[in-house]
Amino acid sequence: QVQLVESGGGLVQAGGSLRLSCAASGSIFSRNTMGWYRQAPGKERELVAVISASGGSTTYANSVKGRFTIFRDNAKNTMYLQMISLIPEDTAMYYCATGLGSLSSYVSGSRMNYWGKGTLVTVSS
Repeated sequence: QVQLVESGGGLVQAGGSLRLSCAASGSIFSRNTMGWYRQAPGKERELVAVISASGGSTTYANSVKGRFTIFRDNAKNTMYLQMISLIPEDTAMYYCATGLGSLSSYVSGSRMNYWGKGTLVTVSS
């Protein structure tokens, strides 16, 4: 069983930065594709960024390209999302997730197997 715990959310002014962390338990972390998703009030959950097991490949939603960076430290079983130039539209609950499928499958819409409970990011104008 894999457990994921997000942290790092909070209230920030537009233009500010936050770094989210996702700590994972379980020995399969280094073999899993991982991703960050978000869900704003009244909207569907959307993929923000996904990273391959090695960390060598990443994909971003168009809305966050150039502002968000996903990376991972397999030695620490931790994944991160560095967010800069935040805008009010980034306000959402952010979830970390992981699965054994390929990066491309999750970009295409496949659902990851394990999910955290989320961390709330609020960007004020």
